[in-house]
Amino acid sequence: QVQLVESGGGLVQAGGSLRLSCASRTFTNYAMGWFRQAPGKEREFVAAISWSGGSTDYADSVKGRFTISRDNTKNTMYLQMNSLKSEDTAVYYCAAASRFRRLRILTEDYDYWGQGTQVTVSS
Repeated sequence: QVQLVESGGGLVQAGGSLRLSCASRTFTNYAMGWFRQAPGKEREFVAAISWSGGSTDYADSVKGRFTISRDNTKNTMYLQMNSLKSEDTAVYYCAAASRFRRLRILTEDYDYWGQGTQVTVSS
């Protein structure tokens, strides 16, 4: 069983930055990702990273503004979010794809999820 705990969410003004963290006892060999869900919308892919951190991918809506990274020595994954916009407001979830080492972008490939952390961007 993999338990994921997100932190770092909060309220920020448009144009500001936040860094989300996702901690676990172990996920060294798993592909990992960040997803988000805004009120009334489906959960959507934000960013993904391979088990080694050598490969990353992003949704077009966040490309150039968000950076995903991981530190396997600390069993922690990060999402650095810069130039935040009001449309980035959502609950952000970290997820682990335990069957995969290469990065995954489909929700159905992920089998472990955190509880979510709220990010609110005021305009």
